[in-house]
Amino acid sequence: MTTSFGAANTVLLKDPKLQIPSFVHGGLLRPSSNSLALTTATRRRHTHLLSSSSSSSHVIRAVSTPARPSTATETKRSKVEIIKEQSNYIRYPLNEELLTDAPNINEAATQVIKFHGSYQQYNRDDRGARNYSFMLRTKNPCGKVSNRLYLTMDDLADQFGIGTLRLTTRQTFQLHGVLKKDLKTVMSTLIKNMGSTLGACGDLNRNVLAPAAPFTRKDYQFAQQTAENIAALLTPQSGFYYDVWVDGEQVMTAEPPEVVKARNDNSHGTNFPESAEPIYGTQFLPRKFKIAVTVPTDNSVDILTNDIGVVVVTDDEGEPQGFNIYVGGGMGRTHRLETTFPRLGEPLGFVPKEDILYAVKAIVVTQREHGRRDDRKYSRMKYLIDSWGIEKFRSVVEQYYGKKFESFRELPEWEFKSYLGWHEQGDGSLFCGLHVDNGRIKGKMKTTLREIIEKYDLSVRLTPNQNIILCDIRNSWKRPITTALAQAGLLHPRYVDPLNLTAMACPAFPLCPLAITEAERGIPDILKRVRATFEKVGLKYSESVVIRITGCPNGCARPYMAELGLVGDGPNSYQIWLGGNPSQTSLARAFMNKVKLQDLEKVLEPLFYNWKRRRQSKESFGDFTTRMGFEKLQELVDKWEGPVLAPSRYNLKLFADKETYEAVDQLAKLQNKNAHQLAMEVIRNFVASQQNGKGE
Repeated sequence: MTTSFGAANTVLLKDPKLQIPSFVHGGLLRPSSNSLALTTATRRRHTHLLSSSSSSSHVIRAVSTPARPSTATETKRSKVEIIKEQSNYIRYPLNEELLTDAPNINEAATQVIKFHGSYQQYNRDDRGARNYSFMLRTKNPCGKVSNRLYLTMDDLADQFGIGTLRLTTRQTFQLHGVLKKDLKTVMSTLIKNMGSTLGACGDLNRNVLAPAAPFTRKDYQFAQQTAENIAALLTPQSGFYYDVWVDGEQVMTAEPPEVVKARNDNSHGTNFPESAEPIYGTQFLPRKFKIAVTVPTDNSVDILTNDIGVVVVTDDEGEPQGFNIYVGGGMGRTHRLETTFPRLGEPLGFVPKEDILYAVKAIVVTQREHGRRDDRKYSRMKYLIDSWGIEKFRSVVEQYYGKKFESFRELPEWEFKSYLGWHEQGDGSLFCGLHVDNGRIKGKMKTTLREIIEKYDLSVRLTPNQNIILCDIRNSWKRPITTALAQAGLLHPRYVDPLNLTAMACPAFPLCPLAITEAERGIPDILKRVRATFEKVGLKYSESVVIRITGCPNGCARPYMAELGLVGDGPNSYQIWLGGNPSQTSLARAFMNKVKLQDLEKVLEPLFYNWKRRRQSKESFGDFTTRMGFEKLQELVDKWEGPVLAPSRYNLKLFADKETYEAVDQLAKLQNKNAHQLAMEVIRNFVASQQNGKGE
């Protein structure tokens, strides 16, 4: 059997310049110069790929899994494509591997289980035999989590995980440390408590992002409903998930009729009508696929980093009229391979609101049909668009959409919104956004969150910045909830270091198999060192830069959008990326390679020092590095001999006597600080704890 090459019904590509790509060994997509015929054994349709040299139009027909061609050279495919094809719609060999006594599953099953929302891992800190476990990732469109599901996740983390919950950059939970023997129990419990992990990983549409804020405004409500509809449209239909985890028990869900209609529509050749997966077929997509929906100005979702970015467009009265669509964003890359790269999405066009599901489906099908399946490094849609160009991509999508895209509507400037702190929802209730360092809920914080969510019967929202929002809070509950949160270390954002508020890191060591160096475990110390460097060069406590750290180049924490991105490129070594901005609309660039962890200050000190002294009015650090240029910045780093600072006239005023000053100064030196820095840190922490009811 071979992979899918075309849609099930006829599509007429009217532009004779558009050619169907074929794959060449080691190269990018190239147009086919000869026709390729795939014949089937019995009563199957067949596929014709006709080049423009032989016809002024292209007729495409295909079935989900055409028979192996008898004469034509078979297109090269990756190992994963063959595994998918042989998996009986993502069942085999996982269903058999789960029955064995081994603590792990085989290579094919590890690929298959991703579609079920899980990765096989082992603790890389351990020596000797590998201790296997599984990470489960939930699917929560818009980051919405019911009260019942949150409490279930909290229980599962204690009973079957490592006692923590991890909030991800795509508004989902990750549950680490689940043993193979417990997988079915955990999965079935999730499913029976309004949860799902279906499609949270694997070569299909992942969790659909939307602003997490529970505002009652029309545009926010419309964006969130659209995200949920897109998620439903692109959810697998063949039942493999429920067959494996709940023995085929039917889980009843009510889908909006417009979703069902759009999924079943095949008027433009998008579907495999006789397939158990009408949109995905047996091969699903070439790689993972990411979608975000938002409203103008609100870039809490990093809209330009997604395969598809959808933006609600309203009229002057705030009534939704349609959507602007961006395409081609993506973060992942490979070190020392310049043909792989992060990319920002670019405008595709505007569609009326009633057409959004059909437009999204047409884009997904274009990637399904034309994305590379021979080399997974180049299988994301960003490489297809980069190869074709946006005009050709738009033309092909329009064939599956059945309409021309309208002109992209003008949008205001983007702004990153965190929604931390207390806010009015618009319906008389409040919501409270809580900063969670690196998204890791554990210890006293975990216990307190559960107590509050359970006591007040709250639902929650997860944000794309690894934070959590408590929703539907009555005004009378605000004070006791604030006090309880503060006692657990969940402070109002004005008492959290500004560097921490926007920082993100991926989990990396010890469980991620792709990690090259530390990220989550390393970022607390790195942020403290950055703060100390700020103070050393004279930057104010209120000033900040967006810092994101990943343990490898895959970019899960989106470091290529950061003002300062650290990307692991060796043991205790990072590639430094500069040039993103606080609104998340500019792509960073690689500035230096192989910077050892202990040498970070040698790079950061001159950069921060010169930013303070040479920046323009209100110029962010990222914009400053872009304006200065990397050649000049490298010169500043190479010639750096330390800051020229006047002696502080405040140090002795913090101390009652010389002996106390000298004692504090000795302690400060152990932390690579001066007495003034350490004293101010202690005072700030004390004031924050007192103001939040956390008296020692």
